[in-house]
Amino acid sequence: MKRKLLLLPVLLLAGMTLAQEVELEAIEKIKKEGLENSKVEEIAFQLVDKAGPRLSNSEGYERATAYAVKQLSDWGLENAVAEPWGEFGRGWEMEKSYVAMTKPYYMPFIAIPKAWTESTKGEVSGKVVFLEIQKEDDFAKYKGKLKGAIIAIKPTGTQEPTFEPDAVRYTAEQLHGMEQPTSRENNYTPEMLAQYRAAREFATKVNAFIAEEGAALIIKGVNGRHGTLFTSSPRGYLKDTPEGVPELETAPENVNLMARLSENGVEVEVEAEVKTRYRNDDLQGYNVISEILGSDPTLKSEIVMLGGHLDSWHGANGATDNAAGCIVMMEAVRILKATGLQPKRTVRIALWGGEEQGLHGSRGYVKNHFGDRETMELKPEHEKISAYYNIDNGTGRVRGIYLQGNAAVEPIFNAWFAPLDDIVEDRTITIGNTGGTDHLSFDALSIPGFQFIQDPIEYSTRTHHTNMDTFERLELDDLKQMAVVIASFVYNTAQRDEMLPRKELPQRE
Repeated sequence: MKRKLLLLPVLLLAGMTLAQEVELEAIEKIKKEGLENSKVEEIAFQLVDKAGPRLSNSEGYERATAYAVKQLSDWGLENAVAEPWGEFGRGWEMEKSYVAMTKPYYMPFIAIPKAWTESTKGEVSGKVVFLEIQKEDDFAKYKGKLKGAIIAIKPTGTQEPTFEPDAVRYTAEQLHGMEQPTSRENNYTPEMLAQYRAAREFATKVNAFIAEEGAALIIKGVNGRHGTLFTSSPRGYLKDTPEGVPELETAPENVNLMARLSENGVEVEVEAEVKTRYRNDDLQGYNVISEILGSDPTLKSEIVMLGGHLDSWHGANGATDNAAGCIVMMEAVRILKATGLQPKRTVRIALWGGEEQGLHGSRGYVKNHFGDRETMELKPEHEKISAYYNIDNGTGRVRGIYLQGNAAVEPIFNAWFAPLDDIVEDRTITIGNTGGTDHLSFDALSIPGFQFIQDPIEYSTRTHHTNMDTFERLELDDLKQMAVVIASFVYNTAQRDEMLPRKELPQRE
């Protein structure tokens, strides 16, 4: 108890010092501009409705890139450019997609061509064949029988009614539960991993067999329900990918219907046409990069970064995954320019490409600018970046932040959140990690990289990689709140006397 009492004045003094770091007048300017003069709806229209789906290296991605580069320049940012990060692979365009059951009666199906799939040879029609290949011996019964066949593959999972809301916000109890995260140790045994690899290898063998046999089309029931289907597993986008069988991913209920009919002796026929086009002229991948140059001669060589991934899947317009993050980040830098604030450090925005295929854009950028995570050979710029802030968990408002194991920043972030408590309800700071998005590319080199905690809304139920990720799924007021939070954090980072503390560099593997 005596030790705690002795520490109390020290902690209070540290808290007061951190609070003094926050320029409250600047934060109020950011709030006023972001909440009263927001441009998020205009940015959303451009990135979502006008650009359309933004599959990496697609025409939609190029439209979004061109808009972002011009808009950032028009707002007064410097050095706006589409910067190549390395070779990605082929672009791909959908030009036509249609499938319907024609026997025993006519019914149009909800379906999306698998990304980077080939075209059918015009319209194809005929009886549906359900493949049941579970082991090596099963191949023999289909040998020589699949030429020109339309193959259907049943969905996994369940499609029963749900009794919980699709859209939710975190409760205070859920948020506070994140503050002391449970262990996230790898729960996969070597046996489980071996089974997974074997299953993947067998699936590859089945696909190769279908192609060798000359099937005309695969119709696969994927996860989803109530008209929403999740599509993200692509055919090969690399330049040397061999030709495969055209494939449509359809709502699971459609394939379940055909399966029940077929299993009860009712013949099922479908007609379909898929027309796609590859783009091979430029295999490079691109990120959008732009800057607000620092105002302090001694600090302007140091960088504060913010970003989100610009690419999306192709089943809809990628509104919450992740136009939302890019809308917020563009609005955040617009706010900083519109308020007339002059950050001491350089603020650099990045809109990433190739995230959906493996964080390619951010990983390529980090390797080109900061260092190689495999060799741990670092570049001089590695010492000059203070932090990277990311948004990629949908349209939900900020409720806190993941520290990604960087305990030293907790008191700093607590002080920065304090003036935002009127717009960040039940704010939560957790030492825990979150994965699957671009801050990991920075964290791999111990650059302070952070993803914010966001309300889920409909992310896992309706929008993440689905055919329903449209403009209507955006919560515009949430985007405004996020932009204010991000702009505040970026500004505070840029103004701080020192760069943010870092974790130790990982050991070279």
